[in-house]
Parts: sequence; C-alpha cells; structure tokens
Amino acid sequence: MTQHLGILGGGQLGRMLALAARPLGIDVTVLEPNPESPARSVAHHLVAAYHDEVALRELSHCDVVTFEFENVPDEAVRLLAENQAVYPPPEALRVSQDRFTEKSTFRALGIDMAEFATVDSLTDARSAFSTLGPLVLKTRRFGYDGKGQAVVRQAAELERAYESLKGAPAIAEQLILFERELSIIAVRGRDGTIATYPLSQNTHKSGILHTSIAPAPHVEPELAHQADEMVRKLLSHLSYVGVLALELFQSEGKLLANEFAPRVHNSGHWTIEGAVTSQFENHLRAVCGLPLGATQLRAPSVMTNLIGSIPPHDEILALPDCHLHDYQKAPRAGRKVGHVTTLGPDLETAQAIASQIASLISR
Repeated sequence: MTQHLGILGGGQLGRMLALAARPLGIDVTVLEPNPESPARSVAHHLVAAYHDEVALRELSHCDVVTFEFENVPDEAVRLLAENQAVYPPPEALRVSQDRFTEKSTFRALGIDMAEFATVDSLTDARSAFSTLGPLVLKTRRFGYDGKGQAVVRQAAELERAYESLKGAPAIAEQLILFERELSIIAVRGRDGTIATYPLSQNTHKSGILHTSIAPAPHVEPELAHQADEMVRKLLSHLSYVGVLALELFQSEGKLLANEFAPRVHNSGHWTIEGAVTSQFENHLRAVCGLPLGATQLRAPSVMTNLIGSIPPHDEILALPDCHLHDYQKAPRAGRKVGHVTTLGPDLETAQAIASQIASLISR
C-alpha cells in the first residue's frame, strides 16, 4: 500500500529524501516557506510558514511526518504529533535544539564530551574562562555551519566574542585540541533495530563541512566500538526513530561528542553511492515502519561539498566514478549548492579523483 510522507522543510535534505522515496513508492509532501526550495520539483510543495495552521492541517493527512532540519519550530512538530506519527520523536528535536539540554543529555548518559558551562552574561563568560581556559562560546539555539559561535583563546578576547552573540543565551565549551573530526551516522527503526554506518572523517572550512571521507582512515576497532556505543546510547534513550548523526572529536586516542543532528546529515551524503543502502532510504524505511537496509560500504568514498557555485557539469562528470548532485539552488557565497561523491577501489584512488574536483572548484 502506498504511504504518504510529510516533510517539514524542503531544502536539499528534503529533496534527497523525496528522491529516495520514489523507488519505494512513497508519496511526499513538503511544507517549506521558500517557493524556490530544492524539493519543489520532486515533491508536492506546500508554500507556507511552518506554523501555518491550514498547511499543518493538510500535512496532518499524511501517514507519517518527519523533518529535514533541527530548527523547525518545536511547537509545529508537537502539534502534528498529537494526532499522527511524527518521527524522529519531538523530544529528540527538543533536546537537539538547545545546546545546554543536548550537553546535559550527553552527561546523563555518560557520553564523553568537552567540559561546558552556561553563559547568560559577560560575567558568566569570564567565570567560564577562568575555569575552563580557552573556550568556544556558542549560542544555545540556532547555530549551524559555524554561525553563532566564537573561539576565545585569551581573556582579552572575551568581551568582543560575547558581544558577537548579541545577548543570546549561550554556553561555553572548553576548547579541545583534537586530532580530527569524525561522525557516525546511525538509524533506528520503529521496532528498536539499530544499524550504523562506518565512521567518516570530516574536514571543515570556515565552519562549513568541506569533505567527508568514508571509511575514516586508521580507525582502530576500539575507537569504532566507542562511537557505536555512544550513538546507540543516545538512540535508545530518546526512543529514536530515523537517522541520527553524532559529530565527534578524536582527541588523545578517544572520542568526545560534539553535537548530534536528529536527521539525515551532510557527512552521510556519501552513502547514496557508497553504501548498500543510503542514509535517505534508511530514514524513510525507519519512519515508515519498513525493515532497515544494510549499511555496509560498497566502495571507499569521498564527498566534496560545492559551496557558492558549481563547476561546469561536463567537467565533473568526465572524471571516473564521480557522482554530481546539483541542488538547484541559486549560487551564493557560503551556500551549499551541491555535492560530488567520488568512489574508488581503494581510498587513495577516491581521494585522487576528489583532488581533481578540488582543482575545478578553486579555478
């Protein structure tokens, strides 16, 4: 029987979810205020604000509702959840939307992370610095892609950093000298079944994800087990359904949780071509109550984000085992407009092809 999925948000993640839904025979409606959203051409598009009662009423006719980003209004999700299935659960969204709540959850579950403190004033920021030393100030809500945060290495930088947050409630995190950034993508079904993807190694530029390499190189079994254990604790605690991404720092041979995203994630885009079942299909399988798909690697993969603009398609597609995803977004500095995944029989080959993509981008 055909299922009808509603998605709050019609950005590139909503677009890729809708594309993954087609082979499964799942109809998709997205609620998205932007009339030029990336999902507009692949799903029924309700153009309205997320709290619009008429639009929410129409979305409530779907069999199940999900969301593609964590800044969707919590009240809209809770309203929908009163009368229909909404996955991931509203509680997971609530926890992810506030960094203090998120860190407190990590602490309660025994998930290692950097030390932190709440910051509601400049006095609080100074007190945190005296306790934690060099730190990162982050707004408790709405920060993404490096926005809403400031690194403070010396006490003299505190005032300016605090002012940059414009009075928003914040937290201070101890600045971690990490060796690399990793992430683990996991999925939990309605029946509690959990599957995880291989760890990916992520590189950021100006706070925006630049590349993800999967599998992350030189991962010892103990480290992989630690990541798997951390994400399973979180999924079970939240009675989670769907895909979740846990971002991690590797520091001195162990992992520290940075944050989690209750949705499909940029660092998992490589799974479309590089895994047996993509994160997008597995999210759909989970929220629609279908069996989860296998998460094993098909081939070593490198995902490169296209930021601001996309090089000529023919030049990208001329490269071997190279897969372009154009989000149909207007070019703009600092905007994710697409990504390219390169595959190879080994990681060195995939990286060599990805370096050619980098050359096209930098021209």
